[in-house]
Formats: sequence, structure tokens, C-alpha cells
Amino acid sequence: MTIRVIVADDQAPTREGLRLLLSSEPGIEVVATAGDGYEVVAMARRHRPEVVLTDIRMPRMDGLAAIRDLLALDPAPAVVALTTFNLDEYLFGALQAGAVGFLLKESDPGLIIDAVRVAHDGQGLVDPRVTPRLLHRFAVTSPRPPTSELASLTPRETDVLRHLATGASNAEIAQALVISPGTVKVHIERILAKLGLRTRVQAAVYAHRHGLVTWADLP
Repeated sequence: MTIRVIVADDQAPTREGLRLLLSSEPGIEVVATAGDGYEVVAMARRHRPEVVLTDIRMPRMDGLAAIRDLLALDPAPAVVALTTFNLDEYLFGALQAGAVGFLLKESDPGLIIDAVRVAHDGQGLVDPRVTPRLLHRFAVTSPRPPTSELASLTPRETDVLRHLATGASNAEIAQALVISPGTVKVHIERILAKLGLRTRVQAAVYAHRHGLVTWADLP
């Protein structure tokens, strides 16, 4: 199945670079690009993408407002937020608005591609450089949940969860555990199902709150 993607950024060179990057990948088609929030919502209504990769700082309507409007569509695309600015207000604002992923524009190209693919699969991916702040915000300030679900994980699934919680991509997890990216994807799907979670971000928070990773493990 081809993943239909819209790219939104107010800088034409950035839009074009992302379009070329994603279009070069098998199974990904960039069906439209947009230069501001109003335009990306209009393009999403017209082209019905599965994934939208959108900048946060854009004219007329910013990315946070656009995310909320995009998620009100039927069907709603999965949204990955993209920004040059490594600021908490953007990170938390994007995730609270409903984005399933958050990347910096200087993220590794492979990470951007991974983010689109996992978003299409109903998961999410956050740039490893902001993972510690995200975990601190959502893990430390939240009550500790029951731990019985962890017993249902296999040793391999537990290993995958530990790596996921550090912000590692599927490819990085595969390399570390000497398994294929496809096998990592299957493990993550099973982990989310067993723990009753929806996204990789939730799984990372869960792992941190249960002591599977420590601050020393984070990048």
C-alpha cells in the first residue's frame, strides 16, 4: 500500500527537500505540498492523505491550529510535527494538539522516513533529542500505573521496549538487537496491544515510569 503524504512548510527549499526525500522512498507518495496552515488543511480535504508532515511556525495559520483542524477531518490523517526550534512549547503543544510524532528539521533523513511510516501504522515517533524532556514532563508528573501488564511481555519485547524508550527508531532498534526492522515493527505492535497503549510516545513514558530505562540511558 502506498502512503499518501502532504508536506507543509513556509520555506520552499525545505518543502522541496522533504518532498524529494519522501518521494524517493518505495511506498510513499507526496500528493501535495503547502506553504501555510490554511493551505495544508485545504490540501488535506482535497487529497485525503494518510500522513501530514507539517511545520509548526507558518503564516496565516500556524501548525498547532492546523493540526487541530486536520484531526477534525473525516478521515483524519496522522500528523507529524516538524520544527527548527527545539522549544518545549512546540513539543508539548504539538503532542497535546494530537500530533503522533515530533521531529526537528535537522533530524536524520532516515528518522523522518521512519516517522512517516510509523505514523501511518498508527504509532508515533519523537526525535531522540527531545525524548528526555518529554519523559520528564509526562512520566514524573503522572501517577505510577499498575505493573501487571509488564509480565505479559516476552524478554525480546521487553528489550525492544527499552530501546524504544530511549527514542531509538525501528532501524536503530533492529541494528542493536540484530533483527530486521519488520520484526521490530511486529514487536512494537504487540507491546502496544499488551500494554493497552496507542503510540510509541505512550510506550516510552510507560517504560520510564516502570524503571525499564533511567535518565542515564537517555541521549
